[in-house]
Amino acid sequence: MKNPPQLLRLCFPGAVLTLGMLTARADGAADSKAPADPGLPYVYTKWEQVTMHEGLPNDHIFAVQVDKNCVWIGSEEGLSRYDKRTKKIQTWGEKEGLPWRVVTGLAVNPETGEVWIAMFGGGLARFSGGRFDHYTQLNSGLVNDVVYSVALQGENVWCATTAGASRYNTIKNKWDIFTEKNAPTEEIWNYNVSANDGKVHLAVWGSGVLEFDVKTENWKTYLDPDGEMEIDLYRDDGIVHNITTGANYVDKVLWISTYFGCSRYDGRHWRGYFDHDCGLPSNFNNNIKARSGQEAWFCSDKGLGACMDAESDTWVTYTSNGKEHTGKAVIQRAHDRIKTVDTGYNVPHNFVICADIDGNDVWIGTSKGVGHGIGDGYYPRLRPAPTATAPK
Repeated sequence: MKNPPQLLRLCFPGAVLTLGMLTARADGAADSKAPADPGLPYVYTKWEQVTMHEGLPNDHIFAVQVDKNCVWIGSEEGLSRYDKRTKKIQTWGEKEGLPWRVVTGLAVNPETGEVWIAMFGGGLARFSGGRFDHYTQLNSGLVNDVVYSVALQGENVWCATTAGASRYNTIKNKWDIFTEKNAPTEEIWNYNVSANDGKVHLAVWGSGVLEFDVKTENWKTYLDPDGEMEIDLYRDDGIVHNITTGANYVDKVLWISTYFGCSRYDGRHWRGYFDHDCGLPSNFNNNIKARSGQEAWFCSDKGLGACMDAESDTWVTYTSNGKEHTGKAVIQRAHDRIKTVDTGYNVPHNFVICADIDGNDVWIGTSKGVGHGIGDGYYPRLRPAPTATAPK
């Protein structure tokens, strides 16, 4: 028997072809049937806006946090509580006892109902029973009063600050500080913090993402392997950039936002996302909120990008024109546009700063107010086009 013919391997970005494959195509013979259409993602077409017109003290929104029948909103002029049933807004500013007017981060304890408040220059506050407790550099173990973000992990409160991270144990009344002296980081500017499934993730400005294992108290560092600050030299080799702005760990998948693109890591493989090859509206991203290991919402300076199905690289990009109260959603698979949907006025502004998931709904904070996407008929991932409920 003759030896099987040796196949010549030709490498292209993202594909490997053999000579046999090329020959079959040249002869007009199909190698296999065309892949089936994976379907369409859900598109939010019903939106409402919550702005100063509805009673917010300021439209520059830094934080949104869903809490059962209400939504807590942090803005440049205080803390607000939006009742989803009555649509009424209650606000606390410095006159009402809020220690500092600029609220940059929020976290709600689902068991006690207390609200933890990160303040830009004002430290940390706890709102419980109508009273504010105030924590600063002078009266606690908070490492810095410029607090960007706050997250709850068991009985601990984690704070991301401009000079490191602080952890406050509410039961033991004990503070721990993490800086370059006792954590694997070159920079101390912690921009964001999240906690889930036994891990805490710190997005550090210039030092990638730090992962803290709650059980072992060991650190792990995620850095851009090529070390280039201006470009992503090697595709899908790690975080696309070390200037990170957010990290969410859901379903054992780590989603990361940066000012130069975004990333996804499933524990084995990395995937980088850029505005030229997917539905990401811009490479400049302020934040991220993941719903699952397949779906994540990216808050960019040019719109809202939702990766609805990571496996097929299917996205929905939301942008709007606030002056004309119009908006659209573009469905995109990788770099190919599939469909454009008229959503009406969706996000109040295309400079998107924060997001939170509320069951089937989404809440989006922008520089001109809050957008509420109502998920009537929401479904995860994709559905075959003939039965998809995405509006035409």
